[in-house]
Amino acid sequence: MNNKIKTFRKERKITQDILAAAVGVTRQTIISLENGRYTASLSLAHKIAKYFNKTIEEIFIFEEE
Repeated sequence: MNNKIKTFRKERKITQDILAAAVGVTRQTIISLENGRYTASLSLAHKIAKYFNKTIEEIFIFEEE
C-alpha cells in the first residue's frame, strides 16, 4: 500500500520525530511507512489522518489486487 505521509509531512515542515510522537509510534515506524515497508493498522492510519486533518483515503492509496 502506498501513502502520501511524506508529502503531507513535508508540506507542514515537520520531522519524522514530531509526527511519530504525535501519533504514538517510533521514528522507525514512520520511516517504514514512508518507504512502503510497513502497512499501518487501522488505528494508526486514523491517527495519522486525524493529525493531518485528512481522510484515511487521502493519505493511504489502496490498490486492488
